[in-house]
Amino acid sequence: MSEKKTARRRRSVKTRARIARDRENRMCVFRTPRHIYVQIIDPSGSKVLASASSLEAQVKVEVKNGGNVAAASMVGKRIADKAKAAGVERVAFDRSGFKYHGRVKALAEAAREGGLQF
Repeated sequence: MSEKKTARRRRSVKTRARIARDRENRMCVFRTPRHIYVQIIDPSGSKVLASASSLEAQVKVEVKNGGNVAAASMVGKRIADKAKAAGVERVAFDRSGFKYHGRVKALAEAAREGGLQF
């Protein structure tokens, strides 16, 4: 495993430990060079309450490339809508060790604008 991946995993472990201690719904983000994925997971970690990604048909129609800031902000808006439909308003933001800039930041800001609190 590369040093970059090891460092990301180390950062993610610390964040997840804090979120588990606080017993909140967790909004977990994962990104690849081509796509971005987000899930809202219940405090026990056993149930996904809502999910969205740049692979969804509605996102693909509006955005050609799933690996850019526009796609990330679209996914952020969709997860906020789906979370509200599932009755979730507060979440803990789990960026999975990814740095808070670019696509991860765009997704978080769009979710906040959509009404999610974290």
